[in-house]
Amino acid sequence: MSLTERKPELEAPIFEKSGVGRVGYHPSAAADACEPRLDASLLRDDLDGFPELSEPEVLRHYTRLSSLNFSAVTNFYPLGSCTMKYNPIVNDRMASLPGFCGIHPYAPTETVQGALELIRDLEHWLAEISGLGAVSLQPAAGAQGELTGIKIIRRWHLAQGNARSKILIPESAHGTNPASAALSGYDAVVIPTDERGLMSADSVKALLDDEVAALMVTNPSTLGLFEVEIAEIAKAVHDAGALVYMDGANMNALMGKAKPGDMGADILQFNLHKTFSTPHGGGGPGAGPVAVRRDLEKYLPGPRIAEKASAAEKQGLLYWDADRPDSVGKVRSFYGNFGILVRAYTYMLACGGDGLTEITEKAVLAANYIRAGLVGRYHLPYDTASLHEVVFTDKVQNAHGIKTLDIAKRLLDYGFHAPTIYFPLVVAGAIMIEPTESESVETLDAFIDAMLRIADEAENDPQRLHDAPETTPLARLDETRAARHPVLTWKRASEDIDDERDSQSAQPEKGA
Repeated sequence: MSLTERKPELEAPIFEKSGVGRVGYHPSAAADACEPRLDASLLRDDLDGFPELSEPEVLRHYTRLSSLNFSAVTNFYPLGSCTMKYNPIVNDRMASLPGFCGIHPYAPTETVQGALELIRDLEHWLAEISGLGAVSLQPAAGAQGELTGIKIIRRWHLAQGNARSKILIPESAHGTNPASAALSGYDAVVIPTDERGLMSADSVKALLDDEVAALMVTNPSTLGLFEVEIAEIAKAVHDAGALVYMDGANMNALMGKAKPGDMGADILQFNLHKTFSTPHGGGGPGAGPVAVRRDLEKYLPGPRIAEKASAAEKQGLLYWDADRPDSVGKVRSFYGNFGILVRAYTYMLACGGDGLTEITEKAVLAANYIRAGLVGRYHLPYDTASLHEVVFTDKVQNAHGIKTLDIAKRLLDYGFHAPTIYFPLVVAGAIMIEPTESESVETLDAFIDAMLRIADEAENDPQRLHDAPETTPLARLDETRAARHPVLTWKRASEDIDDERDSQSAQPEKGA
């Protein structure tokens, strides 16, 4: 893969494109046709410094900016743990059908039976996939589903007479795990991983006592490794009167092959964006359904889908049952992010049971293909077999002064988004790669080739990695300063961009 030496033109701030008197739309025209909605005293005549542009100028500016974005649609996006899976267009088409996107949460249930049937069927699919008895689709994200699961655990223990005080969490866990425990009033107790990168049954048993409410475990773990002693661990936890909560973030490695319920899990949250291809990130809507064993169903958020005989008594009429005295209560307004649920349901129907199994097989194969292509050139901290993702480190490149961040920035020049870096924290200099099942072998080969070239550059031309990226509009930014001193006004932003231009123009040309 050849790299261009020319940087794309830096897009000027929209404030610099302003021209006095330019306008794309004027609200006064609408005011002539109808009564204004706001009192005139609440409106201001002008806004100092606000840009004045025509509609095409605004459209072109933001379209050019959007073309610089990385996404699963534009580039290979191998984030480990986060599973940046491609979202098929047909999912969006189905979610946009008037019968789905045009209904209101307060619509009479008899007028939205199709939507209720979709919700009920999706619950059944997820229950089957997880091997658990019941599912709530209400939580709006994986982290909220996680919190809901821990609240169910607390409610269950309170019914036994003691809420208990501790939750066991492996040191390789997602950061949201201890956060959910703390928000529910529990202390997080860390379980160390062994030389395999796994939990051992003995280490868990050593921490169990009468104050342990649950074990939170991700399986496969955030290291991409299967917890081979999970059945023995789950039995020990149950014998101690505690529950097993499984973080379902990595279900992309299990579908059709193994069920958390069969491993001893009592509660599981799904991340629909990670396993069932709904949009991921960007602050938009998500979904984190919670699955529980049958006797815990009464604690799920309400209301719940139920069925009663219709007036004609020929078929069941679906409705929302709000009479749930043991429920942990609503965790989101209405009934969940319905458009996201439609997308996940569409994906499941398109794939079918056999297709979901094939997804798991291809995701695991793709990760191990990358592992085989890079092993020996990048340090592999654990020899344990990988599943859907693989974790390398920068240990080999460190000998030449190159760190994980340098590798990540250089990948931008090769047209790839970086993998997850410096996570999980248990691995120093982690490079966490998850290709998913969506990518072709040609894409995987190109990524492997880029990583091998970067390994060569680390040995022979390390300065080039320190200077990366070379081909993006801006050079490497000071991410620490950006996090600690965010620019929140356009004037400061303009000044900072001018400083950045001056800094980059002062740098000597390559070879000078």
